[in-house]
Amino acid sequence: MGEHNTAPPPVTIPNHSRPPSPNIPLCLDPTGLSGESGGFLTMQIHPHQTTDVNVETFGPLPSPAGLCNEIPAAESIQDFVRSSRETIHQIIFGNDPRHLAIVGPCSIHDTEAGLEYAEKLAGLAEEVKDQIHIVMRVYFEKPRTTVGWKGLIMDPHLDGSCNLPEGLRTARRFLLSVLSTGLPTATEFLDPITPQFIADLISWAAIGARTTESQTHRQMASGLSMPIGFKNTTSGAIQPAVNAIKAASERQTFLGIDPEGHACSVTTKGNPNCHVILRGGSDGANYSAEHVAQTRAALEKASLLPAVLVDCSHANSSKKPERQPEVFNEIISQRLAGESAIIGTMLESNLKAGNQSFPRPLADLERGVSITDGCIDWETTADTIRRAADQLSKIS
Repeated sequence: MGEHNTAPPPVTIPNHSRPPSPNIPLCLDPTGLSGESGGFLTMQIHPHQTTDVNVETFGPLPSPAGLCNEIPAAESIQDFVRSSRETIHQIIFGNDPRHLAIVGPCSIHDTEAGLEYAEKLAGLAEEVKDQIHIVMRVYFEKPRTTVGWKGLIMDPHLDGSCNLPEGLRTARRFLLSVLSTGLPTATEFLDPITPQFIADLISWAAIGARTTESQTHRQMASGLSMPIGFKNTTSGAIQPAVNAIKAASERQTFLGIDPEGHACSVTTKGNPNCHVILRGGSDGANYSAEHVAQTRAALEKASLLPAVLVDCSHANSSKKPERQPEVFNEIISQRLAGESAIIGTMLESNLKAGNQSFPRPLADLERGVSITDGCIDWETTADTIRRAADQLSKIS
């Protein structure tokens, strides 16, 4: 046989190339492994290689259990998260008449400004707690239509360095800071591995419009411990979200990782605390009384709980953040008119209004202004929520 048909010699992976516990064991085809650089394993592709040909590096991560032990939640925080999840459960099932409001920045990119916002929101939440249950948006993962900044977990330094271990640590620390103000937290889960690292600190989560139809995300949601909202698709279709709730409420088995970071088979019990999020679509807004009634009917037809939360941003505001209060007020009016399927609303809000282009030099970023979707400012947020609380108090 000619030399070109000779199989490549086996590559021995030295013990030090695999990070020690509690880091995730790396599952690699060793063919083509050339060495390390700063804890990363760099691939050198062999001519006969058929796997990982488009992979440049493999980088170690802490295991979920290791990170949770490194940055632990006190028992009081754990009790608070459990209690807030139960409150949201009661709202979804109609046993708590309060309005659920998911409020906060489109994404967290500046943790200092984010914590300042949280402290303001905590004060407002205490003020309106008899009518409105406020949960802070703490979004670390951002789906991109093509490319762009993918959130604080993926790129915590906002410079393209993609230091995931640091991003995960930053996310846990920030969530603990928000919870310490007395606010429950909400997020969107995008990467199916992320929940293992931070889900113990989350009271409510969303599955986004781009991933509602994803089997991976429906399976993931079936095992999550908090209530989950499924958004209608970017086209505006409601049925995929209904189907997602049906799937997520059932027992599922799928590939995942365990708390030690090992690849494993995961079998869930199903998540009974799921609902639809209306966010509009390519055909326009879908928060009108007619749209809500159609969504209620679709859920009832599927023998599911008629529970609907309205996203006041995105297509429901025509991507004009200043229109969010108008949408919020309309939803409150529908509740006052007796629409019991509506459980809450979502507002994208920040210290200051609008957004700013990114990437740009970090020194040029304006504090308290979103670098993703545009938001309403704090004063508008507080005024909108106080007005709604006043209206709801008349039927309490």
